[in-house]
Amino acid sequence: NNLQTVSDCSELFFFFNSPEIELNKLMTEIQRNFKYFDLPESYCWKNGAACLVRGSDNRWHRGKVVKLGGSAVEVQYVDSGCIEKVLPCKMYPTTLYTDIPLFCIPCQLYKTAPIGNAWKLEAIWFLRGLLTGQEVGIRVQELPDNPWGKLSVSLYFGEISLASFMAYGNYCMVEDPQDILQLTRLEGHDLVWLSYVLPPLPFPGHYFPVKVTHLVSPNEVYVSLDPCKHLRMLTAAEGEAGSGAQWESLDEALAWCNKNVESIPLITHFQAEMPCLAEYHDGLWYRAKFISVEKSDPVKVLVQFVDYGTYSVVSASRLHQMPYEVLKYPVEVVQVVLAGFKPALNDKNVKRLPYAPQWSEEALWAMIDCVEGKQLSAFILALSPKIIIYLYDDEKNPVHMKLIEMGLADLDE
Repeated sequence: NNLQTVSDCSELFFFFNSPEIELNKLMTEIQRNFKYFDLPESYCWKNGAACLVRGSDNRWHRGKVVKLGGSAVEVQYVDSGCIEKVLPCKMYPTTLYTDIPLFCIPCQLYKTAPIGNAWKLEAIWFLRGLLTGQEVGIRVQELPDNPWGKLSVSLYFGEISLASFMAYGNYCMVEDPQDILQLTRLEGHDLVWLSYVLPPLPFPGHYFPVKVTHLVSPNEVYVSLDPCKHLRMLTAAEGEAGSGAQWESLDEALAWCNKNVESIPLITHFQAEMPCLAEYHDGLWYRAKFISVEKSDPVKVLVQFVDYGTYSVVSASRLHQMPYEVLKYPVEVVQVVLAGFKPALNDKNVKRLPYAPQWSEEALWAMIDCVEGKQLSAFILALSPKIIIYLYDDEKNPVHMKLIEMGLADLDE
């Protein structure tokens, strides 16, 4: 069976295709019969009402009202399962074609429950990317109590059940004994994503040049270990350069990616720390990693650009897979903790960093002034569990001394 859609609801619905020939015949008939119909000026819509919906393809589709509210109406395309908000001017009330069976069947996973009270967006997008349009094996486990209810099914990729695979990824809990057995077998294997590698780090006790590329807080920053070779934001001209898969540098590899990004497959499912190609505000593409889902309708995700340390919220539908030849280059920056100072006990500034309330916003801005765009040097104290460094200006003075003088930080010996 071919899976058509995964719903956006807190419950997950699966819709399976019937033969496309019959659906195409119905669609042709609907377009012919409603080609010259004028849209009603106003209509009192009700939940569950049958209708025709003019989709983004400018064709009429069979639909059903799901939810009323505001200026838009939430409708479901009953032959594909998709749910979206549309304006009433794109809907036509009719009971024609309601006697024709639906071309998809709503289902739910058998004896599978979300972790928590509702399905998380990560789980919904994992399923949507993994399953939409894919051929899967299906086993009907339970029939619904009423004809309009959902089938309880088990889905399979070869011999592996979808439920056990989701449970392995901590997206759900399973109760079926066969799924529990498969989960036990999966846990015996190390299924991990390829990840970025760190650049070679100097040994503790050595000075070396660095440049700060991003600040999380006054004492937690990202630094480039070799600022002379540090990756700069690509220019539009560089985005057009290069061809082939053999590159002498990360700059060349990313230039090729920008020229050929539309030929690189999109990300179809998400996992924390997953490498990807993401578009920055300048319209060019850079190496990144997936952090979390931030927003729905439309879905936006938080990514971190690994060669700069910066974060951005981008459209989930615009993330591309990471070519291995580009992944293998070490990241250009590393996250470090700055030693020698700590938050001031007597800092009276009311505005605090929401994610690090021990620091004031003024302390962060003061540190930005100390390091932004400047050539600095570092002295490594420790490499594990965190990289800890002293950071100095071009005159070998600790950069944090300005914060001490302003009363925004205290010395930490």
